[in-house]
Amino acid sequence: MTYTVNCSILLTELPLLERPAAAKAAGFDAVEFWWPFDTSVPTDAQVSGFENAIKDAGVQLTGLNFNAGNMPGGDRGLVSWPARSTEFLDNIDVVAGIGERLGCKAFNALYGNRVDGESAEKQDAIGAENLATAAAGVARSGGVVLLEPVSGAAKYPLLKAADALKVIARVKEESGVDNVKLLADFYHLAVNGDDVAAVIENHAKDFGHIQIADNPGRGAPGTGELPLGEWIARSRELGYG
Repeated sequence: MTYTVNCSILLTELPLLERPAAAKAAGFDAVEFWWPFDTSVPTDAQVSGFENAIKDAGVQLTGLNFNAGNMPGGDRGLVSWPARSTEFLDNIDVVAGIGERLGCKAFNALYGNRVDGESAEKQDAIGAENLATAAAGVARSGGVVLLEPVSGAAKYPLLKAADALKVIARVKEESGVDNVKLLADFYHLAVNGDDVAAVIENHAKDFGHIQIADNPGRGAPGTGELPLGEWIARSRELGYG
C-alpha cells in the first residue's frame, strides 16, 4: 500500500520547496500539495522551481489542488464562486501542465463556499460547468478531477459523500465527462456525520482518491477512534485503486 504525504499540511516548519526532500528523507516516495502559489497563473520560474523541488527530491507528485483561494482566510475553492470563475478557468492549463510534466494524475477542485448575494442555483450551475472544463483539461494526460466533502467550513455546501456525488452526476449528465471522481477523506466524512462504512460499501468504485486522518483532532492514523485500516482495506476489496 502506498501512502502519500500532504506537504501542505505536514512538514510546515520547512519552506515549501524543502518539503519534498524532507518527505523523502522521512521514508515517503510520494507527495501531494494544495496549490503552492499565490495566484492562478504563477510565473514560469515559480512553476519550474516547484517542479524541480519534486524531481530533485526523487518523489512522485500524486495529487495537486487547483487554486482554492485563501485557505487560511477561510476560502474553500473557486469552482462555484461566480466572481472568481475566471481565475479558476485560467488555472486549469497551469495545473494540467504541471501534472503532465510530473506524471501527476489526480487534481482536487475544492467546490467553493456559498457566497452572499448569489443563489445556490447559480453557483451550482457555474460549478458544474467549471468542473467539466477542468475535467477536459486534465483528461489530455489521463488525469482525474477530484471533488471533496470537507468539514469545518460553515459555508461549504458539500458535507457528505452524497452531496459531492450529486454534483458529479450532474457534471456527467450535462457534459458527458466521466473523469470527475469523489475524494473520500475519511476524517472529513466521519466528522460531518456520514456513515463512512456505508459510503464505502456503496461507492468505493467511485473513489478517485482516499485521504485519512484520525478523529478526534485530525491526528495521525492510530491516535484516535476511526478504523482507518479497515476502511481502506474494504475500499480496495470493492474496487478502489
